[in-house]
Amino acid sequence: MTQRAMLEEAVITLPSDQDASGRSFGREEIEELIKVVESGTLTCTKGTACATLEKQFAELLGAKYAIACASGSAAVHCAVAAIDPEPGDEIITTPITDMGALAPILYQGAIPVFADVDPYTGNVTAETIARRLSPRTKAIVVTHLFGNPCDMGPITDLALKHGLPVLEDCAQAYLARQGGKLVGVHGAIGCFSLQQGKHITTGEGGICVTNDPDLARRIRLFVNKAWGYGDPNPDHYFLALNYRLTELQGAVAVAQLGKLRPGVDHRRRMADRLSGQLQGLAGIETPRHAADAEHVYWRYCLWVDENEVPGGSPALGAGMKRQGIATAPRYIQKPAFQCQVFSEQRTFGTSRYPFTLARPEAIDYTPALFPGVFQCLHDILVLPWNERFTEEHADFIAASVRAQHARLRGAR
Repeated sequence: MTQRAMLEEAVITLPSDQDASGRSFGREEIEELIKVVESGTLTCTKGTACATLEKQFAELLGAKYAIACASGSAAVHCAVAAIDPEPGDEIITTPITDMGALAPILYQGAIPVFADVDPYTGNVTAETIARRLSPRTKAIVVTHLFGNPCDMGPITDLALKHGLPVLEDCAQAYLARQGGKLVGVHGAIGCFSLQQGKHITTGEGGICVTNDPDLARRIRLFVNKAWGYGDPNPDHYFLALNYRLTELQGAVAVAQLGKLRPGVDHRRRMADRLSGQLQGLAGIETPRHAADAEHVYWRYCLWVDENEVPGGSPALGAGMKRQGIATAPRYIQKPAFQCQVFSEQRTFGTSRYPFTLARPEAIDYTPALFPGVFQCLHDILVLPWNERFTEEHADFIAASVRAQHARLRGAR
């Protein structure tokens, strides 16, 4: 058997962030949970775990306020609700994102207006955002995809020039930095997710951060059905939902928060090790980030040029899957605007609301408007990554990439 054939049969089971093999749970979480269960108070309106989480998270980010909520989607919904768009207002965002970051915009009666992205990061830029501005633009949402920060300096300058708040989707970017500043506090509101596969997790959960006291109050109200807890004459001040986190989740998050920094540092070290072993492979791009940015590797991505690597990212990924590496060519199978929610405007009954309020240009999804989006999704190969990856795992992935790269190029 040739060395290449032997390698292709070799399999190492990689840690998965869907179970204990790739997560950092331990006695710390159990001890915090015991405190909550023994207290008998599982609601955050009466307990202390969620309040502790909020205090510690705000301190970590250097923000004045942190508000916990039920999910990353809920965090985005709270942020959009806090800026209180009028029906038909436009919010510029990315089409390479989870639907949970887009549905809240529609639920608040606003129109997601999609900007193109940098094909080698998948992030929106000041230039792509500027092309989508209109008199009806209410806000800008930036997503720090895979843990790689957007170039926030030009984006915040653009937003300031037009008087627009920036909402940061940091679900995949805990402790990422750009320009020496943590993501989440560049804009008006930062939104984080505590879902199972994120840098830290409570299964589901979210956190919003802000330095604006008025926005903080709006967010906290929105989490609590707009009921003014602690007010002299509380009422349900506006339409809102119950997006509260439980004390059980808050307890797990407090313990997880103590493990965030070492976990992020480890992800970066292993990613650097992998990148170092993949340099010089024709048609393979390892993750790019700006010189003043710190990537935190929610996932590790490759960009594959099919002109150099026959079959491109799907072929490379298929070969790696045979060795037990769960790759995801394209990341998402299609841009968000090609999903039926947008392409067929399936929202509330048959009303098509709020699309009925949209300018035709705002809902023009012609592919030619999004060359970066389609190139990124065509070229990208997403690899698994978590805080339990060791040097052996990084080396195994590197060897697999090199072997599959040689196989595909040898078949030309």
